[in-house]
Amino acid sequence: MAYLYLAISIATELVGTSMLKASQGFTKLYPSLISILAFICSFYFISLTFKTIPLNMAYAIWSGVGSVATVLISVLIWKEKINAGSVIGITLIVVGVVVLNLLGPGHGEAKEHAGGHQAEVYVDNANR
Repeated sequence: MAYLYLAISIATELVGTSMLKASQGFTKLYPSLISILAFICSFYFISLTFKTIPLNMAYAIWSGVGSVATVLISVLIWKEKINAGSVIGITLIVVGVVVLNLLGPGHGEAKEHAGGHQAEVYVDNANR
C-alpha cells in the first residue's frame, strides 16, 4: 500500500508542478487553486508513505521519479528544450534511485519497528 501512496504522491506532485507553471506566478485562478490542492494531496500521501518506507528511500524515489517525469512533461506538454547536460543529470538521478533501492536501507540489516521509529536490533548472547 505504501508504494501506491508514493505513486499517488508523485502523480499529484506532477499535477501541482504543471499547474504551477500554468498559473503564471499565481496570476491565473484555476491553475493556482489546482496547484495548491495537488501539492496538499501530494504531501499528505508522501506522509503516509513515510510510515512504511524509510525517509531516504521514499524521498529519493519521489524526487527522482518526479524530476524525470517533470522533464518529460516540460518537453512534451510545455514544448521546452533540453540539452545533453540535462539528459546526463536526469540519468544520474535515475541511477541514484536504482542504487538506493538495490543497496539502500533495509537490505541485509536486522531492523524492527519500535514506537513508530526504526530501531536496530542487537542480541547480546553473553548475558543470557
